[in-house]
Amino acid sequence: MEESNQSLVGDVFYIFIVIACLVCITGGIWSIFDFLMPTGKLENFLAMSLGSQIAIIAGFLAGLFFLLIFFFGLFKKGRKWVLHFIFNVREIEEKYKNRVDVKIAAGGLLISIMAIIIGIIISIIQEFIVPSQSSPFSAVLAFFSFSTGTKILFSGISLFAILAVTLFMIYFWKNGYYVILRVMGKLEK
Repeated sequence: MEESNQSLVGDVFYIFIVIACLVCITGGIWSIFDFLMPTGKLENFLAMSLGSQIAIIAGFLAGLFFLLIFFFGLFKKGRKWVLHFIFNVREIEEKYKNRVDVKIAAGGLLISIMAIIIGIIISIIQEFIVPSQSSPFSAVLAFFSFSTGTKILFSGISLFAILAVTLFMIYFWKNGYYVILRVMGKLEK
């Protein structure tokens, strides 16, 4: 049962990675088109001949299906990497197993470090998006002033950032606990 849950977690993380890649690629292409032609893209597309419209749509679909085949091909390796990254098994010294005080101290320290990291990330994002105003609503208003391609690209990059932070937090939680236990073992000796 536990292995199937781990497999499901690996599948979900890999699917979110693929979705983030597709959104970033779509946003990047759309941003390029926004840069080259800020307005009138739809009108220009509708004014083209039917053959040109079919060729353009088929080109986008061919690119999408190529990417899907690429990601399906990497599915086994990607899921395996996510599973190894998240569920790497380590042994704890016997004297630290099931000790509530050690778990509370290690958990508190790790949560504090994670809160520091999240705070730094949020402050960096606020500084780069809206450097002159510190209100969170001004960041949302700045987001809505972007072009559509930039919004899609920003959403994809944000999804990647959320995935990266989530994977880092899980990795940090699992491995940080063992690092703290190793330090405690050295201090007790």
